[in-house]
Amino acid sequence: MPVNSTDTPIKQQDPEKPGFVEKLGYGMAGGANNVVWTGISTFLVYFYTDVVGVAAGLIGTIFLFSRLIDGASDVAMGVVLDKTRTRFGKARPWLLWLALPFAVVATALFAVPDASTTVQIIYIIITYNIALLVYTAVEIPHGTLGALITYDQHQRSVLNVAKMVGAYVAIIAITNITLPIVDFLGGGQTGWVYTFIVFGLVAAATYFFTFWSTKERTDPVGTKQGKDRPTVKASLISLMRNKYWFIATLVLLLMYIYNAITAGVAIFYSEYVLGNPALVGLVATALTLATLGGMLIVVPITRRFGKRNTAIVGCLIAVFGSLIIFLVPDSTAVVVIGQIVRGIGKAAIMGVIFAMLADTMEYGEWKTGIRIEGLIYSGASMGIKVGTGLGSALIGWGLAASGYLGGQDTQSAEAVTMISNLFIWVPTLVSVLMAVLLYFFKLDKQYPQILEELQAMKSAKA
Repeated sequence: MPVNSTDTPIKQQDPEKPGFVEKLGYGMAGGANNVVWTGISTFLVYFYTDVVGVAAGLIGTIFLFSRLIDGASDVAMGVVLDKTRTRFGKARPWLLWLALPFAVVATALFAVPDASTTVQIIYIIITYNIALLVYTAVEIPHGTLGALITYDQHQRSVLNVAKMVGAYVAIIAITNITLPIVDFLGGGQTGWVYTFIVFGLVAAATYFFTFWSTKERTDPVGTKQGKDRPTVKASLISLMRNKYWFIATLVLLLMYIYNAITAGVAIFYSEYVLGNPALVGLVATALTLATLGGMLIVVPITRRFGKRNTAIVGCLIAVFGSLIIFLVPDSTAVVVIGQIVRGIGKAAIMGVIFAMLADTMEYGEWKTGIRIEGLIYSGASMGIKVGTGLGSALIGWGLAASGYLGGQDTQSAEAVTMISNLFIWVPTLVSVLMAVLLYFFKLDKQYPQILEELQAMKSAKA
């Protein structure tokens, strides 16, 4: 059928569009992911250094190598997901199966034993890596589910925004209520453990709702004809030939370095630059609330200007926000304004990047004849994990190199300068790199023709 824009619905391929409850369920799982993961990414380095007392540099190294190892599990999970066949579909069952295990391992992260440093390190390595594995087995199916719900490019953008809105609502809540809940539940390590028991149960209940409320509709070429799924080798070759997947994955890697740095350094910046650790809620919420607000207008903007162009402008806005903070770095008001501007820029990137990734599935199928939803998302998830690990590692290594000492009321001038550099200049550099990569992502204009040709191929094989 004729296509007039990159986001025009292809009605013949997807007669059933997701309704409100389905979009709500899909979006709420984005919140479930972050009920636990925001707590981990924002507070876990702080918990290990200032509550448990482990050296910051050691924690940074553990986080990085764990994320690199976890990257291999992402690819494995993508292969497993592509071969999953149940009466509930291929992605939805994983949310059902792993909801409660995810809650358990999230809590275990904070139950570090009162033992020797060696025992504590071993415990941290084991529980952190198990948590990453379980998170992988939940997040990859949820991310892939968006492409399984619909072929419609515009509806995918809507689902992506729903996911991001759910995520940022959870981020706002968790960054603001975690420390008060920890104090309310007894403070110290006990308070942290009880807090994450609550968070884990909330996340599990949300995954159950997502499983119940969503439906997998798309029918990849050859599935109904009973043809064999592609081999792992063929799937990997197909992935390597997908240039737009590479670009989207690298942008995701950089975006999650950005996320890890801005989230993980916020509590240190609040305490040692702004002078009050309790300001972490305000600093983080300014960024997140602005991101959430920006999400609400991303869809109409992308329909007018395209996803790539929207994301590039978002990168430039994020750079401007960092420069605002640089003007008066110890002013809470200025930092909040800079965070708001950063959040608007971040919304333009996060509001489209997963929809851009979903579009690479059709590009890869068109180019190679092989459709690999799970492997495409899992490969990108590897980028997310490595990016988050690099961001967390940069925090630990930077603090260690500057002479930071956890649990102290004051820090050296070198440590405070390092905290400022991590909070202001690393995100600036990352934003510039993302803009450069996005310049080469030109799938928006190609996508309508690709989808028409795929539809013709399906009709010919029916």
